[in-house]
Amino acid sequence: MKECKLALLGFGNAGQAFAKLLLEKEEEINARFGCGVKVVAIATGSRGTLVDSKGIDLSKARKDMETLGRFDEGTRGLSRLDAMDIVTSVDYDVLAELTPLNIFTGEPAISHITGALKRKKHVITANKGPIAWSYKSLCRLAEQQGVLFLYETTVMDGTPVFNLVKETLQLCKVTEIKGILNSTTNFILEEMAKGRDYDSVLREGKERGFVEADPSMDVQGWDAAAKTAALLNVLMDADITPADIDRKGIEDITAEQIQEASRKGKVIKLLCRGQILENCVKGSVEPVEISKGELLAGISGTSSVVSITTDLMGTVSIVEHDPEIEQTGYGILSDLLRILERTNGLS
Repeated sequence: MKECKLALLGFGNAGQAFAKLLLEKEEEINARFGCGVKVVAIATGSRGTLVDSKGIDLSKARKDMETLGRFDEGTRGLSRLDAMDIVTSVDYDVLAELTPLNIFTGEPAISHITGALKRKKHVITANKGPIAWSYKSLCRLAEQQGVLFLYETTVMDGTPVFNLVKETLQLCKVTEIKGILNSTTNFILEEMAKGRDYDSVLREGKERGFVEADPSMDVQGWDAAAKTAALLNVLMDADITPADIDRKGIEDITAEQIQEASRKGKVIKLLCRGQILENCVKGSVEPVEISKGELLAGISGTSSVVSITTDLMGTVSIVEHDPEIEQTGYGILSDLLRILERTNGLS
């Protein structure tokens, strides 16, 4: 049986969810693709690094993270290599870039991906930074090297947004994108609409682990801007960054504004939008009033939606309902399966 060697950069919640699915679906993957998947490296920023050409014990790695918060000192393959060392020196076939997002530069993820592509390795990223900041150059490099560069997980977890357009809406030109893509701001605005004050909503969200300790990247619209840039770069052939997005967050939205919108039969949502203006793709993120009967107004909690308008198919909308971390893990897995399909002549 053929073998696919996989290196993971990052082993947080998404990486562990992906590892769980790899273990659960091992027999099905072997049978369907005639290829086994072996994780040969896992790098983390502060919780240890594992490198083992014979294959890392994913069950133990997940258990160590759950019980110890790091890889056990006695684990076989414990290494002092950092992420870039793994990129440049370890023998792998596919690199999965799962490190935390740097919204303002996309680094070091861009450098990790670039290094792997230069070695003619396939790359999967769940990190939206490289797609928001360096999409075209990374795609060109992948094409030059004859390898695959996949990124389905970067927006809406495992929901097939990019693959829907690329594989199902062929020859359609995307002319506009609208979406509700940030769950933290969605939660805050919904709870304030119930009469709760901003500070108490934030406090509850943090206690539930739903809102980051520092929610400024969400509240100020930066996370939504990164997702918008990624969508526009991939689906509308833009060449923009989050800094190019006309961005306004929800930090200045008051309870009075929310109540006034409700009296008019509307709700306030942080709307991501991209459209063609004067032959250029323009992106924006801003709180807007949306009529309660519209699809976008009904997106609640951690759910998200993107509506894609095309010249041939009109508008197609995709809703992701209350995702958990497993959906993010599946997004990574779906990209890996696509690589296995193409490299094993099954596409």
